[in-house]
Amino acid sequence: MEQMHVITLAIFGVLLLPLSAYAAVYDVSQQGVQNGDITNALLKAWKLAVEAPTASKVLIPKGKWTLKQALLDGPNKAPIEFQVEGTVTAYSDPFDLPDKKGEWWIGMNYLHSITVSGGGIFDGNGKVAWTKNDCTKNAKCLSKRLPYNLSFNFVNNSLIKDITIKDSKYFQSNCISSNNVTFQRVKIIAPAESPNTDGIHIARSVNIKVLDSEIGTGDDCISFGDEIKDVLIKNVRCGPGHGISIGSLGKTNQEKDVTGITIDNCTFINSDNGVRIKTWPSTPSTLKVTDIKFTNLIMQNVSNPVIIDQQYCPWNMCSLDKASLVQISNLKIDNIKGTSATQDALIFSCSSSKPCQDVQIGNIDLVFSGDPKLGGATTQCQNIKYVSTGKQNPPLCVKSSDPKPVPK
Repeated sequence: MEQMHVITLAIFGVLLLPLSAYAAVYDVSQQGVQNGDITNALLKAWKLAVEAPTASKVLIPKGKWTLKQALLDGPNKAPIEFQVEGTVTAYSDPFDLPDKKGEWWIGMNYLHSITVSGGGIFDGNGKVAWTKNDCTKNAKCLSKRLPYNLSFNFVNNSLIKDITIKDSKYFQSNCISSNNVTFQRVKIIAPAESPNTDGIHIARSVNIKVLDSEIGTGDDCISFGDEIKDVLIKNVRCGPGHGISIGSLGKTNQEKDVTGITIDNCTFINSDNGVRIKTWPSTPSTLKVTDIKFTNLIMQNVSNPVIIDQQYCPWNMCSLDKASLVQISNLKIDNIKGTSATQDALIFSCSSSKPCQDVQIGNIDLVFSGDPKLGGATTQCQNIKYVSTGKQNPPLCVKSSDPKPVPK
């Protein structure tokens, strides 16, 4: 473990070089900007940086800039700092993109030793696109063609810090098929009613960290897909939004295990959920979700502060005939406190075919913030095997009860 820390520090020592250490600084404003549009200028500067044999910097200086779309691909030969000091705004039409697939606004792929920094703003200008999102009614919704703001794919040993990501047309950012990537002091914002604007979506990745960040958006603050290993979420403020969600998982048979997610020392404010695990029923998927820690969390008027939902079936787009085959085990829940906007402060709706196993529940102190005439906070349990230590308020279930509908 000590050797791993030394390696990590060495990597970030390279990433945090002073300005004088860069062999070249490619200022986008000096690359042929046209009427404030930096599309071609950014691509030109990035090409120079990717081909540079020594560490370089791509700079978007202070000011207001527009960008149609940019694919910032590697592989790069040496570390690159992408320093964004200004405000970069997307065009409002979600379908007016050079890449007609429309999966990203700014894509960063096949890169290593990248730092994205500078205190600038990536503004996805998503208001028009949100009106075209019909996912609550249509399983083949248009949002599947709407672009992410920042998309990181096949990125290794990199740092995203001190930036603001806002108003994406779809997910605000993602981190897919990547290794050793840290998001730190990142601010992500969108209105609570903006659809499918997940803050950071992580999947098929190892050793990812989200630290000291603030996320308020219209969907999950942070969401996880499959094939995850060793993720730390710490000192994150979430709200508005749908909380931090592991899943949904198990919809397809190709999905792989999720292991080693820690969510620690986070605060949730007026969010629709706190921490959540959700899996689909009636599918053949048998992946495992294990070694999960929800610790030292503060809930402020949060609906469903802690929820496991293995009957996840949004908008009745699936069958509930068969139980989920996803196995949840080795789950630790400790030091959760604050207020719940719903009476069911703790919901454990586990699978009848694969009950939740090896669940450790420590200190819980959640108070119902609604009408006191309705009574206090409660716990709902189905198919969970747990051991408890410390004190729990509300009290834990003595035995599993018949399942009730889980809020979506």
